[in-house]
Amino acid sequence: MKLDLMISKLLPHDHTFYTLFEDASNNLLRAAEALKQLSYAKSVSERESIVSRIRDLEHEGDSITHKIFSELNSTFVTPLDREDIHLLASAIDDIMDHIDGSATRFTLYKINECPPTMVQLIDVLYLSITELGRAIGLIRHMHQTEELQRLFKKINEYENQADSIFEVAIADLFENEKDPIKVIKLKEVFVGLETATDKCEDVANVLEGILIKHA
Repeated sequence: MKLDLMISKLLPHDHTFYTLFEDASNNLLRAAEALKQLSYAKSVSERESIVSRIRDLEHEGDSITHKIFSELNSTFVTPLDREDIHLLASAIDDIMDHIDGSATRFTLYKINECPPTMVQLIDVLYLSITELGRAIGLIRHMHQTEELQRLFKKINEYENQADSIFEVAIADLFENEKDPIKVIKLKEVFVGLETATDKCEDVANVLEGILIKHA
């Protein structure tokens, strides 16, 4: 394994992957920013406009993921293990899918007001994606081990915060919301948002695995 790593370092690499991952990360951050705007939207037209923008960003994310997979199929020597590139691209795409799914339910279910706990969950998701973007930007510079580990720890903390907010939100929903249909609608959105924060931790775990291999 050590010999393989040494040989890999001596061979030329296609650094397109780093740029594509940074593009995917920036696109994801734009979606998270739009989701924050959605949580404060006051009118139906405003919500529909933001949801449409998030859908466009989801399509852009799919396009970037496709480019990564195409590069993977056509590149002989890659800067990271091929399996790790595939895992990382898929994990980033999963976050975007859950953001898009959560946003779409706002208009599909005609959710006119975002509960405070949902706003908190969206804020935590945004913070997690922000730190994730910083970590993805550092995979070009694997020697910055301490900073990467700090970012991984922060993302894990945000995931724990999201779990706590989610548990309180669902308990409050069951306790205080009398309309069973509204309970179902809001619960689905909460689940989508909480799952998105879980997926952020999945990306961090893939990155940590890459860091261990290249340390």
